[in-house]
Amino acid sequence: MKPPPFSIRMRALAGLLSCALAAPVTAFGADSGATEGTALGADVRALIEHARAHSPAYAADRAEAEAARERVEPAGALPDPRFELELMDFTNTMNGRSASVLPGQVGETRYRVVQPLPGWGKRELAAEAAEAQARRAAAMRDAGWAERAAAIEAAWLRYYAADRELALARDALALLQELETLALARYRLGLLPQQAVLRAQREISEQRLVLLTREQARRGVVAMLNGLLARAPDAPLLPPADPAPLPDALDAGALFERARARSPEVLSAAQGVDVARAERARTYRERAPDFSVGLTYNRPDEGRPSWDLMFEVMIPLQQGSRRAREREAELMLTAAEARREASADAAVGELGAAWARYGGGRDGLRLLRDSLLPQVLATRDAARAALVGGQADFDSVLEAERQLIAVRERLLQTEIETRLALSEIEKLSGETK
Repeated sequence: MKPPPFSIRMRALAGLLSCALAAPVTAFGADSGATEGTALGADVRALIEHARAHSPAYAADRAEAEAARERVEPAGALPDPRFELELMDFTNTMNGRSASVLPGQVGETRYRVVQPLPGWGKRELAAEAAEAQARRAAAMRDAGWAERAAAIEAAWLRYYAADRELALARDALALLQELETLALARYRLGLLPQQAVLRAQREISEQRLVLLTREQARRGVVAMLNGLLARAPDAPLLPPADPAPLPDALDAGALFERARARSPEVLSAAQGVDVARAERARTYRERAPDFSVGLTYNRPDEGRPSWDLMFEVMIPLQQGSRRAREREAELMLTAAEARREASADAAVGELGAAWARYGGGRDGLRLLRDSLLPQVLATRDAARAALVGGQADFDSVLEAERQLIAVRERLLQTEIETRLALSEIEKLSGETK
């Protein structure tokens, strides 16, 4: 049998995914299941690689860095020579003819080629300054990419949280519906008042509103994440998979040392110091004179042609302006060094804050997962059993269910905050993505 066309198979796959998600179909992107990029969304690494290949902002940074690299070669090259044409006695006063501006029809025609020659070492220093500028452009590109990768990871974690919150809201609705069924059964037996059934139904209606809010939040996060990936807002994303487990331990000393030396902002500022040093060296080299050599071919209207050799020296007499430029270069170097130290201090401070959030999050996760969640589960089960045995009222059971829902949501939020702190730590410590 001939297989169905590719587009039909892709639409079928998109339909299966939408059924698995059990999300309502909306007018916003309802028929985009067969569009490009349907394999994205499950893994943050794939999203980052997609952005690396398709992000216009990163493409602009790459182009600027490559343009800075292309400036190195011309910076150390010789200046272009000049060609001069000089018409002597173009009025032809000496030979009695009428005026002319044509070579060979004037008193004398001079053809001159002049080659400027920068002073010793100036071309090398210009190339070194351009090289430093290229390195700074590359560092700025890398710093910009680190920020974008961290933003994509943070957006994906929010997408993961929104997806899990939606699942928790559905689970909570199912729990409340089970509780409503239990309440109705006991109401028919005369073991519960009608108010208990109405209370359960009201809780279900409120939970449906919560579910609607969670669905809207998930669509909003999808649109934001697609925007970071340079995709259409309604481009489909696969359900997020569980992220990698959190590391058991982190070496605080090594992280702080790397943040001071390898943070993207610190590296960019360090390249700025190299640029300032190169510019200072160029400025001091301007004390040396520049030169020019020229060769002139003289062709008189009458007589024999001749050749002239010219040597020109630029005399650095404007010492006041030169000293001012030298002081400017020194101050720019001082500013660049201070900016590098400020960047290192800021990176260490931000890392300290992220480290505190990560440590607190790990402790909170441990308490929530190992202590509080089992306790509220046991409380909920005991309340249900007591209700069946007629030893507890309906409000106690409902409160136990609400506590379980709240703890599960708190556990998810704590996990997301901890993972966001870990992402910030990785960015500040210079870990590339």
